[in-house]
Amino acid sequence: MASKKKILIVDDEQDILTYLSTLLEDNGYNTVLAKNGEEALKQMEAALPDLITLDISMPGKSGVKFYRDMKAEDRWKHIPIIIITGVSEDFKKFISSRQQVPPPEGYLSKPIEKEEILALVKKFTA
Repeated sequence: MASKKKILIVDDEQDILTYLSTLLEDNGYNTVLAKNGEEALKQMEAALPDLITLDISMPGKSGVKFYRDMKAEDRWKHIPIIIITGVSEDFKKFISSRQQVPPPEGYLSKPIEKEEILALVKKFTA
């Protein structure tokens, strides 16, 4: 049996962390949780995930800063990121138009649709 794919979930809302980790684990994935960008970087140093779900508005190291740092780092830039945020379409256009970083592989707005996230996770970890 193939080893389970590991998903790093980065969000400052405990209910989102719980919801996503439960949903993904129920569907055969391992999850690692981080409440902000600093925690996420520590998790990445410990073990590379196969995929990251990233909230944008967080205290401390914001999702945007974490995303930029990650995509600039050779050992991490290949890891797909699904941005999950309550922020509008304008943000999607903004992050996708930045010259310094590639657009995220996936993009979901809150509230999260279970089928949508599972489809994206499956697509990027296949």
